Amino acid sequence: MSREEVFERVTDIFRDVFDDDELVISDSTNSEDIEDWDSLEHIQLIVGMEKEFKVKFDIKTVNSLENVGQMVDLILSMI
Repeated sequence: MSREEVFERVTDIFRDVFDDDELVISDSTNSEDIEDWDSLEHIQLIVGMEKEFKVKFDIKTVNSLENVGQMVDLILSMI
């Protein structure tokens, strides 16, 4: 799976969690960029990505991520 394909699927997860079909994210997007991104949405994002990509994240690793690009790269390293 290419990075672009992973990014598209991650974008779909973000749009689903935030209930916004027009949401645009980039590699540099982080929790400060999306007004409704709080701890509950963060958990929903992580669970959604684990289900979508059939991976299990280490909470310590997830907490060290700074933006969407790093999450995409982490997913790529696991699939």
